[in-house]
Formats: sequence, structure tokens, C-alpha cells
Amino acid sequence: MHTPQLAGHARVAFEANTDAPLKGDFERMARRRYQNPKPFRRGEWWCLLTWEDVFHEGRLTRKRKWHKLCPATMLEREARKLASEIVQPMNTGLQTIASATPFGKYVNETYKPTVLPLLATTTQSSHECTLRKHLMPVFEYTPLREMTPLTLQKFFSGLGKSALGGDTILKMKETLSSVFTSAVLYGLLMKNPMPRIVIPRSKVVNNKKPKPHITPEEFYRLLDLVAEPYSTMIHTAVFSGLRISELLGLRWEDVGDEWLNVDERFCRGDWSVTKTPGSSASVSVDSSVIERIRRLKTLEVELNWGGRSAKKRIKVVRADGPKDLVFQALRGGVPMNDQNILRRHLRPAALKLAIDPKKATWRALRTSCATWLDEAGASPKDIQSYLRHSRISTSLDIYVQHSRDSQRRAVAKMMAMVDERAGSIRHGSPLVN
Repeated sequence: MHTPQLAGHARVAFEANTDAPLKGDFERMARRRYQNPKPFRRGEWWCLLTWEDVFHEGRLTRKRKWHKLCPATMLEREARKLASEIVQPMNTGLQTIASATPFGKYVNETYKPTVLPLLATTTQSSHECTLRKHLMPVFEYTPLREMTPLTLQKFFSGLGKSALGGDTILKMKETLSSVFTSAVLYGLLMKNPMPRIVIPRSKVVNNKKPKPHITPEEFYRLLDLVAEPYSTMIHTAVFSGLRISELLGLRWEDVGDEWLNVDERFCRGDWSVTKTPGSSASVSVDSSVIERIRRLKTLEVELNWGGRSAKKRIKVVRADGPKDLVFQALRGGVPMNDQNILRRHLRPAALKLAIDPKKATWRALRTSCATWLDEAGASPKDIQSYLRHSRISTSLDIYVQHSRDSQRRAVAKMMAMVDERAGSIRHGSPLVN
């Protein structure tokens, strides 16, 4: 029978109606996800056969999985109860089917080839080392769904009696969180169990280990013993607060009259964007820093070239085009190796001056920058902005270090303020001689 069409209205196909039942792939997907297998006897056991999602060669596929429910001597209704306990979380979405994947299998087949290459080179090395030494020996064969908050908290609580340091335990937590975050993203888990995990307190008093930093007096003594262009690198690192990877990636187009533009970094063979989006910014610096950087274009150094007696004078800056690097390796003009600079120039100078070698590191120079800003009276917000941290607590709790000298200066400022505002009353007090 023909249905008349109302004027001004078009007929909508049945498939376009939102109330229409699922068809095609959507219908098959809905049927595929729901499971209601019946237990059966196999030998001396009641068994259950379910579907399991697994990753194989980068693709999500489905495989059968056997479950031993209980001995065959038990009644069938008891076996059905056990089967329901296994299947119900899968069907209700409380537990994904693929969560039965062992931790080690997921890490090796999915996390390492898919997620790890997207991280910074240093982060990759840290996660790989932590997985190999600490996590895989414990959790390699544990299904992801069994790594619950309670299981993980028991694991971390037990580490408090171990010989592991607080930094190592923190890295273990960060690595696990990275793995579970990707597992949630790819549908193997519903939640990341790590955010509420509490790690044991550090054995260090106040749970805060002082970070090495150098004093201005030690810094200038050190600077006099380091040859160019490494001396200028150290000078720029302290007075700009740049990370060493940002310093190595600095190009001549990034050098302004009163600022340095940070938009990329180089870390041991790897070019990438800055550590965080907030790190990509222009950093104001004193004119003496810019003058010292530009002076590199006029300098030459003498190197051993091909033999003990063969010496050659070469320019410190071989090319100074907009895209050329500010700090170039002397022999090839390629990016420098930060570890070689530490080992061959910075640490030997510190040892010669009897300065703690821990103060002669790139991280210590950045910490020194934060500490000097604080001692000079810069506001916490200015320090955060200068170091380009996303949280002010990072600048104050980790980078800014307080020494006895700085505390004495702070007390002296406080007493001077008190004398200025209430000096006559204070000196007239009978308690003051």
C-alpha cells in the first residue's frame, strides 16, 4: 500500500532513522562482544571457553581461551556460578576482554614499538631500564586486570624495606603509569590504577634531598679554567636557565638583542620539540650574554690535527647563517655532545679547583640560575616564568636551593626592616641593653 507523502516533508529512509536497529558491522560487533558460554566437563575439570582480544603483530585479533573452573566432582550449577563471575565483567564493560593480556606481552608487543618511540630519548632510556631491571621480573606474566590498585599498593609498600632509593621507586611509578595510560587509551583497561598509589617515604630527612648548585664565586673561578667555546656555553647556561638540550639546539636566528628564542632541542642524536609546550618561549637575558655569544664569531682555537705536532687554527663558528647552530663541534660543525663537554672540560676544571664535581653538571647550572634569582629577590612567579616551568611548585621545591648564607641575608633584611619601622620603640625597651 502506498503511503501518501505530506507536503513540505521528505520521506526518510529506514536506515537513516535513529531508532532503527543496528545493521551490518555494528550488529555483528554487538553480537561479537556479548558472551554467554556454558561450562562443560573436560577430563576431571569443569571448563569454560571464552573469546579474548589480543595484539598480534600490531593488530587486535580474537583468540579462544580456556578456563579451568572447578573439579568435575562439583555440581553443574556451581560451575555455572563460577562461569558467570568470569563472563559478567566482560559483558558489562567493567573489564575489557583484552585485560587478560600479560603485562610483559603488552609491554613487548604494544608499548615498546608503539608508545615508547614517541617519548624523549632520555625518557625512553629511563623507562626501558626500569622495565628491564625492576618491573618485568615481577609482573611479566601477570594479566593487566590483576594489577589492581590493591595489588600495586602492596608491591610499592613492600619496597619501603628494600635497598632501593626514593628516586628509583618514583621512576618505577612513573613507568607503570605510562604503560597503564596507553593500555587505557587502546582499550585494554578501563582505568589507570596508578594515580592513587602512594610510594614509601624517602629515608632522607624531610623527604627533600638538597640539589647541587654552584655559588657565583665558584662559578667565575670555574669559568676562567674552561676553554672556548665551552666557557661561553657554561656562561649562557647559567644566565639564561636553558636546559643543555635547548642550548645545543640554539641557532643564530634564535639570538636576539635582549632574548634567546627556544623552540627545539637536541638530545644525543635526537632532534625534537621542547620538553613541554610551555618551554617553547623567548627568554630575556642580559646584554653581556648576547655579547659573549656573538663574540664567538671572531674567535679561533688551536687543535691537534692529525698528529702530536700537527696543529691547526680553526674558527669556533664555521658558519653563522640563520639556520646554523650557535654552538658547533669544532671538527665538523655538527651538534656537540653534552657528555663529552662535561667529561673533558667542566668536571676536570672543578676537580682542579677542589669544587664538588656534582656542582659541575648541566642540571646544577640550571639549579644555580634559579637559586641566584631567588637570592636576588626575584618573585616566585618570575622564577617560574624564567625557567618555563608549568607549575610554580617545581621551581620553588626542586630548583631553588636555600643555603645558610642566603638565610643569613634574609634575616639581616628582616632585622633592618624591623629597625627602620620600630627602631625607636625597640631600642627604648628595657629588655635591650
